Amino acid sequence: MQTNFSDEALRQPHIREADRVLRSCVHCGFCNATCPTYQLLGDERDGPRGRIYLMKELLESRDDDDQVTQETQTHLDRCLSCRNCETTCPSGVEYHKLLDIGRAEVDRRVGRSAKERALRYGLRKALVEPRRFQALLALGQTFRPLAPTSLKAKIPPRASRAGRTAPAAHTRRMLVLEGCVQPGLSPNTNDAATRVLDRLGIALSSAPAAGCCGAIDYHLNAQEAGRERMRANIDAWWPYIDQGVEAIVQTASGCGAFVKEYGDMLADDPRYADKAKRISALAKDLVEILREEDLDALAIHGDARLAFHCPCTLQHAQKLGGAVESVLGRLGFTLSPVRDPHLCCGSAGTYSITQPALATQLRDDKLDALEAGHPEQIVTANIGCQTHLSGAGRTPVRHWIEVVDEALTSAPNDEARTA
Repeated sequence: MQTNFSDEALRQPHIREADRVLRSCVHCGFCNATCPTYQLLGDERDGPRGRIYLMKELLESRDDDDQVTQETQTHLDRCLSCRNCETTCPSGVEYHKLLDIGRAEVDRRVGRSAKERALRYGLRKALVEPRRFQALLALGQTFRPLAPTSLKAKIPPRASRAGRTAPAAHTRRMLVLEGCVQPGLSPNTNDAATRVLDRLGIALSSAPAAGCCGAIDYHLNAQEAGRERMRANIDAWWPYIDQGVEAIVQTASGCGAFVKEYGDMLADDPRYADKAKRISALAKDLVEILREEDLDALAIHGDARLAFHCPCTLQHAQKLGGAVESVLGRLGFTLSPVRDPHLCCGSAGTYSITQPALATQLRDDKLDALEAGHPEQIVTANIGCQTHLSGAGRTPVRHWIEVVDEALTSAPNDEARTA
């Protein structure tokens, strides 16, 4: 794609990056074929190719150009950031990087209504601090019967935990990112991961000072706030890295996809660039750890029939499509077929809150595909997808590691597990 940026504009890092991404696009339109919002709405501007043209026009225009309107912002807001288009693209267009630049620029020029600003600010403040989120969640669960129907689906029932496991004194040590909302919405997920890895001779523990990965702030256009969270996490993890931890494990694929990009997003920070690159290299989704291990050591044979929903952040961002299915298959679980597994469920971080109508339609379509094979349970690898799909009140939805952990209870040597 030909671009027309001035030399003055190209002296700005974000314009240079946008120019690089735009020039890799060849207008083929293959991306539209796998774009969930284009399939639903049929509008070129709600597909990747159309949005790329909108962002090109935006970035090449002057600040006072009246062609940059609320309409441009609307079409960019409707994007799920699922990165399905990147998997499809034959030219390797890094669409998500351009989208982050375009969204920040259109917000700067067009602004947002007081209502939208309040919603986005509220999401940033409510979701990124685990204690605050858990307090708000408990309040919502208490008064859930009084909430409007549309809000009830967003408030899950209280989650129980099977008993936390203290990390054993293994030679192999890894860190886990606890996450923001997962400890409140699904507290057993990280506990289950700890128990399974313990059986494999790996000690999993957290760094108490580590917090939100930064994705929520960053993708709601508070990008500098997101970078500050990245830096804080690097500082929290670094002493453990010096002590020789093997990996920084994420059980939520959304967090994992973001941490793996710390190196890119802090590349221009002279204090943190090298450390951020090291963090990204150490970041591993949980399935990347398990697939390399001798799973026979778990001494289990799963007998449940499952449907696996592969989050976009796992298959399109981390390029780990099929990895969880392979591990579950090795452990003996039966996986029912899923139609169009590449399509997003509509969760997409805060998308299910900022774009509820589209998110609900995508969720219901995804559940129809997942349930077609009559699974006993649906399993996934990201807390956002898990909560969004569960909100429909249909087939139970859990993190896949919880199902594996449950199968351990009937395995030999169960006394090795700590209640």
